[in-house]
Amino acid sequence: MSTPTSSPPSAPDDSPSASSGPAPDLLGAHEADPRRRPGPVLLVSVAVTVVVVAWGAAAGGSLSSASSGALNWITSSFGWLYLLSALGILVFLVGLAVSPYGRLRLGRDEDRPQFKTRSWIAMILSAVMGIGLISYGVAEPVSHLASPPHGLADPMTRDAAVTAMQFSFFDWGLHAWGIFAVMGLAMAWSTYRKGRPSLVSALLRPILGKRVDGWVGGGIDVFAVFATLFGTTTSLGLGALQINAGLGSLFGVPVSTVVQVLIIAVVTLLFTVSAVSGVAKGIRYLSETAMGLAGLLLVFIVVVGPSIYLANLLVQSLGRYASQFFAMSLITPADGDLAFMQWWTYFMLAWWLSWAAFVGVFLARISRGRTIREFVLGVLVVPSAVFFVWFTAFGGTAMHLDLTRGAGIAAAAAQDANSAFFLTLDQFPLSTVTSTLAIVLVVLFFVSGADANTYVLAMLTTRGSERPPTWCLVLWGVLTGAAAVALLLAGGLQALQNMAIVSSAPFLLIVLAVTAAFWKDLRSEQLVRA
Repeated sequence: MSTPTSSPPSAPDDSPSASSGPAPDLLGAHEADPRRRPGPVLLVSVAVTVVVVAWGAAAGGSLSSASSGALNWITSSFGWLYLLSALGILVFLVGLAVSPYGRLRLGRDEDRPQFKTRSWIAMILSAVMGIGLISYGVAEPVSHLASPPHGLADPMTRDAAVTAMQFSFFDWGLHAWGIFAVMGLAMAWSTYRKGRPSLVSALLRPILGKRVDGWVGGGIDVFAVFATLFGTTTSLGLGALQINAGLGSLFGVPVSTVVQVLIIAVVTLLFTVSAVSGVAKGIRYLSETAMGLAGLLLVFIVVVGPSIYLANLLVQSLGRYASQFFAMSLITPADGDLAFMQWWTYFMLAWWLSWAAFVGVFLARISRGRTIREFVLGVLVVPSAVFFVWFTAFGGTAMHLDLTRGAGIAAAAAQDANSAFFLTLDQFPLSTVTSTLAIVLVVLFFVSGADANTYVLAMLTTRGSERPPTWCLVLWGVLTGAAAVALLLAGGLQALQNMAIVSSAPFLLIVLAVTAAFWKDLRSEQLVRA
């Protein structure tokens, strides 16, 4: 049996940007960094973003039509590749965690985690997928209750409720976090073990060699920026819609594009200021605050809601999710159910792919010193479990209200998905307090997610600098908000979802290549006989 050695990490490779000696202190380094200078990746990325923003503002219908056409072609021709890729990545990660390579650290052998596990998990949950807890925690389960996926149950039945949770687990569980985990592992390994810059192109050095230093590497990084930007604008658009719905429910604020644009403008200012403050002061504080408030809201709904029903629903849904895991992972629209796949399965997988570069950089930055096994378990299992419990608590409560009281939440969600969460809270005492808390949560998730996104975009466009200049952070904060506004004007939620899928398509190939390159990197580690 072979095990990895505990020798010093490999010397930096032939990258002209690789650094020797100890990796920089992520939160304390202030020395000059030559990579802070702008380069071609920044110029091209900004130019493409400005074109899309101008297109959406000046001719939103045209942008919406173009993205819809591209969406239909991508999903009908290559949707199966999304499914196979996500499953293959999961199998790879599990195998890696149980192998001898799982003992290796993401960094030098003497490195230890910089953040406590509680803070680490809170930052992952809040900065990566927090908005989804509110936007989809009720809306997705009740939508599946009213229209069960692939006709697997009769609508508005108890069996449909289990099927609804099963597919919600699929969309928000292991497949999503597997995509994030493989990019985070590869980035942490490349940056802190091999001494390469924090760029997506640098992850492909094991298979592309010095070509990553030229136009090939620049093109890869531009694709990463483009996918990251429009994956994040989808979240920002959802956050604005959710905040608008909450303000409308509480204070009668009109639900309109004008209000949503104003919300994006205000929150853009907040997350840009937060990004400039740095990860230690900004993202960590916001994340821990958000997860604490989310915990209070979760405990409240479990106490006042149908607790016994929720416990049974969770167990039964987990059982069906586990027993049909591979069948769900490989289901395709061969029976003509393409619309469902586009709106849910393909969109969700594409959304996670479009976040992969951002999340990879972010996870790497907060995970230095952890072992590969610890990283895989932490990123795959813990967040998935949290989302399963959250969706069961809130989505299960809403479905129970519809099935037993005829609350009409599913019907309302069909008209406006953003109203579903607040309609559920309205059925219980202290609804004004809990709805206000939900709005605050969305804002915190909104700010922390966009905060981290702004930092990563600035890093990717300043040659991998871990301390991007303030002007670059501000630039990407403004462009992110502008892009979200442009897509809202171009067609609202549909345009946001279309762009997320379209922008992620080329990046899927990059993620697969990164996985292969990471494995090649690991295989190059010196081994000794146990």
